[in-house]
Amino acid sequence: MIKTILPALLLGLTAIASAALPAAPVHAEDQKAEQIHVRGSIVTYSGSTLKVKTREGETVDVTLADGWKLASVANAAVTDIKPGDFVGIASLPSAGGGDGALEVLIFPPAMKGAGEGSYGWALKPDSSMTNATVADAVKGVDGRTVTVSYRGKEKKIAIPDGTPVVTIAPATKDDLVPGAVVFIPAEKAASGPLAHQVLVGKNGVVPPM
Repeated sequence: MIKTILPALLLGLTAIASAALPAAPVHAEDQKAEQIHVRGSIVTYSGSTLKVKTREGETVDVTLADGWKLASVANAAVTDIKPGDFVGIASLPSAGGGDGALEVLIFPPAMKGAGEGSYGWALKPDSSMTNATVADAVKGVDGRTVTVSYRGKEKKIAIPDGTPVVTIAPATKDDLVPGAVVFIPAEKAASGPLAHQVLVGKNGVVPPM
């Protein structure tokens, strides 16, 4: 995928790295803005503003910061997940114990270690995001189970057949068309969300995170 699209891919790396990081609490001493995630579809894009209808039904104006980055996702397969890969997996606790994946992002090798850890994630109630290295991957009748390791810990996550599995891909501003699905890690500002990165769906593939 790298081939001759390295500049665009590097932009995508920046976008996904930020998207995968946990939201940080606000501390008065460091003045860091609260992080929020905007999930929805584009209504309009003009200049430095992206109007998005969120999955909750609200329409918000996202301000695009100077130098903002853009990327998309491309389909991958559960069989692409190999020991040693660095992945981001959103999951939910399963009734039988352990976790069941909601989606999987396979990071490019250059991004190994980005946002490593396991933390709460707002994809669904009680969901979590785990960015970790695959220790082993075992194919079973009902999908694949991976053991991932992060910061000296291990976690087993089942990946049922049909779970969205993606990797990053380049995108251009021409992809910011009405109806395109976006995932935007943004800062909470008085004027509304302020974004440094945007992840947009294209070619029928939407950001599942």
